[in-house]
Amino acid sequence: MIFNGIFSLSVWGYLGVGFLFTHLTIVGVTVFLHRHQAHRALELHPLLSHFFRFWLWLTTGMVTREWVAIHRKHHAKCETPEDPHSPQTRGLAEVLWRGAELYRAEAANPETIERFGRGAPDDWLERNLYQRYNYLGITLLAIINLVLFGAAGLAIWAIQMIWIPFWAAGVINGIGHYWGYRNFEIPNAATNIIPWGILIGGEELHNNHHAFSGSAKLSNRWWEFDLGWFYIRLFTLLGLAKVHKLAPKRVLTTERAHLDGDMIRALTVNRLQLFADYGRKVLRPVFREEIRAAGKHWRRTYRYTQRLARRDAALLSSQERERLRRVLDNSQTLQTVYQFKIRLLAIWDQKASSHDKRLEALRQWCVQAETSGIQALQDFVHLLRSYQWVPVG
Repeated sequence: MIFNGIFSLSVWGYLGVGFLFTHLTIVGVTVFLHRHQAHRALELHPLLSHFFRFWLWLTTGMVTREWVAIHRKHHAKCETPEDPHSPQTRGLAEVLWRGAELYRAEAANPETIERFGRGAPDDWLERNLYQRYNYLGITLLAIINLVLFGAAGLAIWAIQMIWIPFWAAGVINGIGHYWGYRNFEIPNAATNIIPWGILIGGEELHNNHHAFSGSAKLSNRWWEFDLGWFYIRLFTLLGLAKVHKLAPKRVLTTERAHLDGDMIRALTVNRLQLFADYGRKVLRPVFREEIRAAGKHWRRTYRYTQRLARRDAALLSSQERERLRRVLDNSQTLQTVYQFKIRLLAIWDQKASSHDKRLEALRQWCVQAETSGIQALQDFVHLLRSYQWVPVG
């Protein structure tokens, strides 16, 4: 009876059970551990919160405080040698295939847990069961699977054991900082792996997350889908969740004749979207025009350099910087629009700068852009003047 299990299912039945179990674990990681515990982007009802806490103890053996601390340190030290799992410093293969080992090594660092793990659950159950006997859960799960499904249950258990280490610790931490597309040029290498966050609950949209880490919703463009956000909306409708924060949404209105305080607030809140607009509305069309006009020798170089011109300069290697410099030196138009980008970034790089100083700097930037003789820059000024300030709440 035990070998065959209480339930005898078809192959498709066992696959369905495995999918359900691993899917529930993914939801627990992205909604409970990531968005609720690590970033406080939403609040969960105590019953739902504890269900996920119990389920993750049972299916992964992960300690909530450790996971939260390691993830917060990743954001604080992103792409530096102190980052617990950056493929930029450790290599893609190391993070992809040894992600779980990197996690365990950092979890053994008491300084990381103390500094970055504050606010995680610290009740009697956490101290005396979940944290003290973190491997008891996965042992218990193996017994439950064996009793319910026999030998097939142990196969399901094996899949459950590798699911999070591979997809979360390996794929998201590895590929999600190495390969993919980027909506926002932020000072780290985070990418969106694919626009449909289904398999890993929305964590595929990793560039969006690093751009707005406090947002409960990870999708940003209209064609992106975040399955974790679907569950959050469902929990909200059931009275089991309350969203605290979302990424700012760009609102455009009729173009204003003059920049004012409300507009500088709108641009400050939406500055990442503003820089993304600059890449799409200025750099991309200007590069395309230059590629069409360039000789055969330069065309391939221009196409590659277009990506470098849009990236954060801190992420470029010395070879990439030199390649970008050669292209900019070869085209006065490209040099001009790139320098305008650097100056636009500089307006917001001064964190202590007041709205008044930013407003005056931006006014000068707009005047010079309008007189540059470059149509894409002139059109961008019109777009910039259309940003509308929408008070939060």
